[in-house]
Amino acid sequence: MNILILGSGGREHTLAWKIAQSSKLTKLFVAPGNAGTKELAENVAIGVNDFEAIKILVLKESISLVLVGPEDPLVNGIHDFFLRDEQLKNVSVIGPEKLAATLEGSKEFAKEFMMRHNIPTAAYQSFTSNNLEEGYTFLESLNPPFVLKADGLAAGKGVLILNDIEEAKNELKSMLLDAKFGAASTTVVIEEFLDGIELSCFVLTDGENYKVLPMAKDYKRIGEGDTGLNTGGMGAISPVPFVDSAFIQKIEERIVKPTVEGLKKDNYPYKGFIFIGLIKVGDDPKVIEYNVRMGDPETEVVIPRIKNDFVEILQAVANQNLASIDLDIDNRAAVTVMAVSGGYPQAYEKGKEIEGIELANESIVFHAGTKSDNKKIETNGGRVLAVTSYGVDFKDALKTSYKSLKTISFDGMYYRKDLGFDL
Repeated sequence: MNILILGSGGREHTLAWKIAQSSKLTKLFVAPGNAGTKELAENVAIGVNDFEAIKILVLKESISLVLVGPEDPLVNGIHDFFLRDEQLKNVSVIGPEKLAATLEGSKEFAKEFMMRHNIPTAAYQSFTSNNLEEGYTFLESLNPPFVLKADGLAAGKGVLILNDIEEAKNELKSMLLDAKFGAASTTVVIEEFLDGIELSCFVLTDGENYKVLPMAKDYKRIGEGDTGLNTGGMGAISPVPFVDSAFIQKIEERIVKPTVEGLKKDNYPYKGFIFIGLIKVGDDPKVIEYNVRMGDPETEVVIPRIKNDFVEILQAVANQNLASIDLDIDNRAAVTVMAVSGGYPQAYEKGKEIEGIELANESIVFHAGTKSDNKKIETNGGRVLAVTSYGVDFKDALKTSYKSLKTISFDGMYYRKDLGFDL
């Protein structure tokens, strides 16, 4: 079968790498892709939200399955677009329909969903410019730190955690009245701060059945010791050392099952990945957020640990036959370390030549923000490369990734050298 992946990051290169290994694949396309996907598939210069251009490509190339990488096209309703179109309705789309994708598109929607289905999460209230004063009053009722979340999509940057009440009030005002995060902060969710250690749970569902994929833990802050600004993710580890079988059972019983059942009860059609951002508070898991696609850079450690033919798994999701699949998971640990551009997550330059990737032969190098230019590979984003390695445990795997990173260079390259410091 011919398959199209939408997206251009490390997540999409990892998915392409895995799908390219399948005996069921005829031809793979990635739109728009990057320098890494170009080696495995045909890159097509189409934006992920250009639904009409995607339609033309799907019909021209007889594509029978579309795997949606990022959240934007899902929140914008690409699955619904396919279902409504007579020529596209039989093409399988892996990713939820628009209403279900609101779980990521709106923090308030997700909170209401969790409350409705008794899924453990932080206490919260939401506010708009019309009840700003009530927002101030709610902040005064909480103990610091104060958590402010822009309701809409803000590219992972719409969450503020503040210790000072006056600063929290000023930021709330800035989000609601000065559109600090644009339309994303028309509504702001304020919630209680949960103190614990974070991890990510990945679930694949066909709308009826589900499979829990390997757990992972990512590192969001730019600086070592989890300091500095939030990024899209500086690296990830799988499995998570502090997650034992008893804790996995709590996650499944209290969170995964009620989530999948809740989607069914509410009639939110869902075929695809559910990324559940969790925090372990004492011995209990609570939900921080939902994403409606795989995480990045967690994909770069979760997917390499799945031994199955991935196209078979995707077909089972499309055909609502996921119960027939037995997941075969690699017992080894996998880690990925992100090499980023100097200045990221703030202003950075693109177009820096990358050297030495071919020398990193003990690891898998996934491209995130790269492009090919006359046989040269250049930086084309803030997060540039994800260097993934296997090992007997995460420390062993990290050694290999750090060794591989020493062979790679580009002007301004930076990566965190302390992943796993908190484990």
